[in-house]
Amino acid sequence: MDIVCIGVAIMDMFPSEYGKHLTDVPYFIPAPGGAPANVAVAAAKLGASSAFIGKVGDDIFGRHLAKVYESHGVNVKGMQFDKTACTTMNLHAKPDEKTTEYLFYRKPGADTLLTPDELDCDLLKSCKILHFDSLNLTNEPTRSATMEAIKIVKDNGGTVSFDVNYREPVWESKQDAIDSILKIIALVDIVKLNDDELLLLTGSDNPEIAVTPLLTLGPQIVLLTMGSKGSWVFTRNEGIFVKAFKVNSVDTIGCGDAFVAGFLSLYIKEKTQGDTEPEKLREFLIYANAVGALTATKKGVIPALPDKHEVNEFLKLVTMI
Repeated sequence: MDIVCIGVAIMDMFPSEYGKHLTDVPYFIPAPGGAPANVAVAAAKLGASSAFIGKVGDDIFGRHLAKVYESHGVNVKGMQFDKTACTTMNLHAKPDEKTTEYLFYRKPGADTLLTPDELDCDLLKSCKILHFDSLNLTNEPTRSATMEAIKIVKDNGGTVSFDVNYREPVWESKQDAIDSILKIIALVDIVKLNDDELLLLTGSDNPEIAVTPLLTLGPQIVLLTMGSKGSWVFTRNEGIFVKAFKVNSVDTIGCGDAFVAGFLSLYIKEKTQGDTEPEKLREFLIYANAVGALTATKKGVIPALPDKHEVNEFLKLVTMI
């Protein structure tokens, strides 16, 4: 297995109209989501073998999520179905282009109840990359399950990837989030975050300065996305910037997950015992930007995720232009 994603599988409730606050949205449209699950689906569509480990409710939404992931080629034998808690829902609204409002129905959501003894150890021992995000860290027992998964993958020579994916409503406080995220960054190999999250964690919005303390904690690679401004890949020796592709953006939700999947799906093919060459990292970053850009051109997340043919054709076109 190339990539195993662990964590949140939820029903995203998309607003029927943009330009309105949560309380003013006429109605919401359910769609499969959850950042780690999105990455698993995106990776599968890009040609990597992927699996998802996580817990959903033993309800109509949870069973639907498993069917959708599996229909896109994701191995779901690590999914658990909880009879006591419902599948988490995330209602969101976009009152303006720069603001997204979130409301999580998650008290508790089934995704927070995955226990260490429910982990599919065979999947974890065989995977090349384990990927998760910070929503795994907000509640027990899923936090402990995630820590155990990291240990299993590390003990078996795998790489661990982490997306900060900060969502303020699910944390007890901003400081609790910062402390938990910085502790986990010290345990992983690849970190992905956006410019707002970089400022949150470091107090600086200067990428070339702010990533230094993060790299000092332990990761080999830091990926920084800045929306239409472009993205960076940092190692302890290099900082590589790539401009964003200009597309007709319809919906940016899920673009970060698509970006991660794009980078990891190439990285896993080229990974060696030593450092990856800078030009390879630039190639991976360009590809990741393309996957994210294409995802922004359609509404929703999973329906918008491109396959490898679409990405390759897009890159041929923009290269010609």
